[in-house]
Amino acid sequence: MKQLSAALAALSLACAVPAMAQDAPATATHSAQEAANLATVRAFYEAALNQQDADLAASYLGPNYVQHNPTAQDGEAGLRGFVGWLAANFPDNESRIVRAFADGDHVILHVHTRRTPDQRGNAIMEIFRLESGKIVEHWDVIQAVPEQAANTNTMF
Repeated sequence: MKQLSAALAALSLACAVPAMAQDAPATATHSAQEAANLATVRAFYEAALNQQDADLAASYLGPNYVQHNPTAQDGEAGLRGFVGWLAANFPDNESRIVRAFADGDHVILHVHTRRTPDQRGNAIMEIFRLESGKIVEHWDVIQAVPEQAANTNTMF
């Protein structure tokens, strides 16, 4: 069991090494394709969530965009529906990327989203898969930021 724990810890550390913080430049630990994928996902996220520009956001999608969030539809039409809903209901939405990671054709974002300025918001882990520089798949896990935590750590 100790060997398994040590192996998992080593794997976790190895996976964390290529991590790229929001404002950090691409490093030698990223391939050119990973750096490009990070830039694509960041631009897509900014366009969709903060600018609420469905046309610009859709330009980052591949032709067969698959959505794994059970409340969202697949494809460009699903994205446009979400951005339209967001703009109509939460025009002041702010989604701040706290961390971004790249591993081959996958990009992972750790995000703090607040639909309105007075909300604590949600902590979101977003996972994107890219093909040929376009986003073709998306997963997310969303957790509300509580009023009180059981510890003094932050979620970000």
